[in-house]
Amino acid sequence: MARPVVHDDAVRIRLLDVAAELVDREGPARVTLREVAAGAGTSTTAVYSLFGGKAELLTAVVDGGFTSFARSQRAAADGGLRALGFAYREWALAHPALYRLMFGSAGRPGERSAVAPTPEIADASMAPLREAIAAGQRSGELREASLNTAVFVIWGQVHGLVSLELACLEPGADWAEVYAEAIGAVARAWAA
Repeated sequence: MARPVVHDDAVRIRLLDVAAELVDREGPARVTLREVAAGAGTSTTAVYSLFGGKAELLTAVVDGGFTSFARSQRAAADGGLRALGFAYREWALAHPALYRLMFGSAGRPGERSAVAPTPEIADASMAPLREAIAAGQRSGELREASLNTAVFVIWGQVHGLVSLELACLEPGADWAEVYAEAIGAVARAWAA
């Protein structure tokens, strides 16, 4: 006789969402499973049953973030580098807690996240950018450079601006305008 499902996907999703928000606010070291479970309206038994423990829960949160980010990048890929850049910002603004957790600042100044993603999942999220740059170089639209160099320079530009915007260092700035100017500058800098 099969055991009944006690903790369904809805509970799993609530736990992931609450964990992401708590890590963003408190930092990964300060988050407790009791706090996550209470915020999700369930028990710590659900966390252990669905994830195994705190480390596995936090890895699942980060992996889920990279998976969602990868979907948004793949959806924008046909539009080229500009579309990927705008999709990057759009996703980050829609998921600020996940963004900060994924890229190492768990919302607390000076504190890096101790949560590492599954390498294959994180790498897959950057595949659309790599593919767009490689295709642009093959077609002659983008200047030649090492693929890794191009990826990191372009990624660094968009990532830096999004990170500044999320940090609210200049609350009066028109970030949409700043970002659009930066995307244009990146396109001009890498044009062949």
